[in-house]
Amino acid sequence: MSKPVYVLNGPNLNLLGLREPEIYGRETLADVEALCRATAKDFGLDVIFHQSNAEHELIGWIHEARGTACGIVINPAAYTHTSIALHDALKASDLPVFEVHISNVHAREAFRHHSYVSPVAIGVIAGFGISGYAAAIRRLAEVIR
Repeated sequence: MSKPVYVLNGPNLNLLGLREPEIYGRETLADVEALCRATAKDFGLDVIFHQSNAEHELIGWIHEARGTACGIVINPAAYTHTSIALHDALKASDLPVFEVHISNVHAREAFRHHSYVSPVAIGVIAGFGISGYAAAIRRLAEVIR
């Protein structure tokens, strides 16, 4: 097995399937994890999967991924729009980063239109539901080959 893909999830994603299902769908975070693991396996990759409501934990996992991972797929959730610290940690990781959003953030409130993560991401996937995670892992596999 090659280096793992870190799949990181930000605040409130532990409530997937319960919180605003009309926006985020009925799939749970466990469904996201299963999809990520199955997709990664198709490419001979392993997954390190984390979710936190705490910004410092996400930053810690990004630092951990540096040198040990082949890339990062991150749904920073609300930290997308607020966290310069996540931007800096992802930039310093020296890894390919893919930003994922379950909903189309650009069709929502204006404050969701700006991302601090996008400038350090190779790609951004928004509005494809949880299948956006699988698309990000597929593209990461292409990039690292």
